[in-house]
Amino acid sequence: MEIKIGVKQTQREITLETDEDAKALAARIEEKIQSDGLLTFTDTKGRQVYVPSASLGYLEIGAETSRRVGFSA
Repeated sequence: MEIKIGVKQTQREITLETDEDAKALAARIEEKIQSDGLLTFTDTKGRQVYVPSASLGYLEIGAETSRRVGFSA
C-alpha cells in the first residue's frame, strides 16, 4: 500500500510503499498525532522514515492492492 506524507513548509511529499495493515497503520498514526509523538514508517525495502507529528501537513493512505498475476499485469 502506498503512503504519501506531506510535511509543513516543504513542497515535496514523501512517498513510500509498505506492507503494514491499513487499519493498524491508521490506528497507530491517530495515537501518535494525539500524543504529539514521532511517527515512524518502514517501507517494503526496509528503509525507515521518521516524521514528528507536529510537522505533519497531511497523510494519505492508499488502498491495499493485490498483486496481479499473468501477462496482462
